[in-house]
Amino acid sequence: MSINRRWLAAVALPAFLLAPSMFAQAPPAVPLGLIPVQYPKDNPYSADKAALGKLLYFDTRLSADGTVSCATCHSPEFAFTDGKAVSSGIKAQKGGRSAPTVINRAYSLNQFWDGRAKTLEEQAGGPMQNPIEMGNSHGGVVKTIQSIPGYRPLFQKAFGTDQIDIDLTTKAIATYERTVLSGNSAYDRYKAGNKKALSAAQERGMDIYFNKAKCDQCHEGVNFTLNSYHNLGIGTDKPNPDAGRHDVTKNDADWGAFKTPTLRDIARTAPYMHDGSLATLEEVVDYYNKGGIKNKNLDEKMTPLNLSKAEQTDLVEFLKSLNGEGWLAQHKPPTQFPK
Repeated sequence: MSINRRWLAAVALPAFLLAPSMFAQAPPAVPLGLIPVQYPKDNPYSADKAALGKLLYFDTRLSADGTVSCATCHSPEFAFTDGKAVSSGIKAQKGGRSAPTVINRAYSLNQFWDGRAKTLEEQAGGPMQNPIEMGNSHGGVVKTIQSIPGYRPLFQKAFGTDQIDIDLTTKAIATYERTVLSGNSAYDRYKAGNKKALSAAQERGMDIYFNKAKCDQCHEGVNFTLNSYHNLGIGTDKPNPDAGRHDVTKNDADWGAFKTPTLRDIARTAPYMHDGSLATLEEVVDYYNKGGIKNKNLDEKMTPLNLSKAEQTDLVEFLKSLNGEGWLAQHKPPTQFPK
């Protein structure tokens, strides 16, 4: 049976519904060593949405005074952190925790050090209305974007509507963030069969990591984290310790516990720990080697490792082998923004 072409023309969908972004699109291929990213059913990947999200991610106009963007604290220059012990927001106000990397956040479960956000979309909206960070409100963010004519066609292209609201805004940002991936590290190439990818020191360090120090009890899997929460003793000797996960769950067992971060690109994301109190990987390994700081809730896995200085050095060298390739060139800040 032939199909009447005139009938097809009569019921043709509006042009914007036929835009490529409205059809299912395959996300970018993941680097060696990673698994495919699972996008939420209510926020599937599209290239147009990711492109919009990138602009919003880097746009300082979303903050109350036009000085702070997502990238201020999560910059490609510092492997999507800010290189500081604790981050600064509008009016140079300082927060209480170090900015975790956005790299491979697509594989993370709950977001933030304390896991208070269940999704990347929810996380993206948090700093916008934090008085110390971007100092705005969701209504203020939406009003700002609506006042920039150049954003309307981009929302149309990404979502099939020129409506601008906080839900679509955070969905676009989260889509972009899920494209920030790090793999194809020396370790990944070694595991793929290139036995020359690691140095002799890194091979020794790998053995220490998995067998003697057993770092993979918490830093396991393709993203080198189980996304679990642990009390390592960091900051518990201070006058007013950060309660961490406890502030979210109110469970005494979570007091002083923080989310285990990925070790991907760990050599590029100093300083370390939730408070940025350890400046180098050498200090981190030494801290673990000593068994942490004793407190009422120290994780049972935090016991002295008894590594020699040479073994500590080799372990640091292995951690350096987890630096990925390619993501920095792919995520340079935009040179122009919608007007």
